[in-house]
Parts: sequence; structure tokens; C-alpha cells
Amino acid sequence: MSWIPFKIGQPKKQIVSKTVERDFEREYDKLQKLEDQTKKLHKDMKKSTEADLAMSKAAVKISADLLGNPLCEQDQAFLESMTALDTAMKRMDAFNQEKVNQIQKTVIDPLKKYSGVFPSLNMAVKRREQALQDYKRLQSKVEKYEEKEKTGPVMVKLHQAREELRPVREDFEAKNKQLLDEMPKFYQSRIDYFQPSFEALIRAQVVYFTEMYNIFSELTDQIDQAGLTDEQREKETEAKLSELRALSIVADD
Repeated sequence: MSWIPFKIGQPKKQIVSKTVERDFEREYDKLQKLEDQTKKLHKDMKKSTEADLAMSKAAVKISADLLGNPLCEQDQAFLESMTALDTAMKRMDAFNQEKVNQIQKTVIDPLKKYSGVFPSLNMAVKRREQALQDYKRLQSKVEKYEEKEKTGPVMVKLHQAREELRPVREDFEAKNKQLLDEMPKFYQSRIDYFQPSFEALIRAQVVYFTEMYNIFSELTDQIDQAGLTDEQREKETEAKLSELRALSIVADD
């Protein structure tokens, strides 16, 4: 959000002190940054959960494709391994969906609702700015008559201008005081508002990765009967690949 004050002629009398204006700008700047950060976090959280879902769906698709491999019809051990993998991927996908649903309710939705408050805040700031411009305009009008010769008609107009100024000044002062009082409170409230969401995010991740550990530990026990290390498996794969390359149909010309 951005705040661009109107530019008009300034009255000679300073109607808002520099200290008050600095305080206002400082507090509003903090809220502008908070709005930008909230929107970015909301966007990033949505992208993260979408990527999570895409990952688990892709894993399920891969395991289903492997299960449909012709080797499964010819090799019972391969069929059992792929069946175990397919079951594990489906369980992973189900837990992942639960995690994403939980994050949606406890983090993403609250972020969206929090972002929805800022348009009202921006409007309050705009109303304060409009009131300030009206205040300056009428103050300049009063000063103009105060500088004229004090004739009867001038005094009448000066009285009218002062009467017109009074409610406008009161309206600005009320709006200004309300914003100066409430903007810091709004900014401080972010901690109490977001802390439960971030705690829920951590809990959801802990539950998910605990389940993933259990799923993949079970899968390892089912398919890792040979008990080979990764290095041994790599050497075994290279040996098999060498045998394939030795076949005449794949030999280089």
C-alpha cells in the first residue's frame, strides 16, 4: 500500500507539528511493510503447499507406472517390491494431503484474513489525509481574512470562516488521534495473531515427517532384504550396465 499526500497551498500556521507527522509516518510505514510481508508470506505458503501436493502426486504416478511394468508379471520379487512402494507412496500422499489441509486452515486462511484488514486501514489513512487537506484549506481562508483590514464585512466573513473551520479541525484531530493510538496496537497485535498459526505449522510438519519416517522405515524393511549399502548397490548397478554394454546389439560401431 502507498500513501501520497495531496499537494495544496500551506497555511502560515503549522497545524500539525513535525513530531506528530514523523510519528504518524513512522507507524504507517511499519504497517505498509507488514502488509507487504503478509502478502508475500501468503503467496509463498500457497506455492509451497501446491508444490508439496504436486510432489506426492508425482510419486504416486511413478509407483503406479512401475507397478504396471511388464517385469512385475515375470518377477515375483519385483512385483512385491513395487507393490510395497506403491502402498507407501499412497500413504505418503494421504498424509501429505492431511498436512496441506491443516496448513490451509491454520496458516494460509488466517494470513488471507489478516491481509483483508489492510484495505480498511488504508481507507482510514486516506480519510485522515483528506481531513488534513480540508483543515489546511480552511485555515488558509481564516488567515486570509485575518490579514485584511478589519471592516464590518471582513469581520463577518472571518467569523464565518472560523465557524466553518472548527468542525473540520475537530474532525481531523479525532481521526489523527485515533490512528496514532491504534496503528501501534495493530502492529503489536501481529505477534498474538500469528503465533498460533506458526506453532500449528510446526506441529503439522512434525507429524508429517514422523509419519514419513515410519512409512519409509517399513518400506526399507520390506524391499531391502539383501541389506546392501548404497555403495554396494551402485557397484552392482555398474556391473549390470557393463554386461548390457557388452551385448553386440548395443556395441559401438
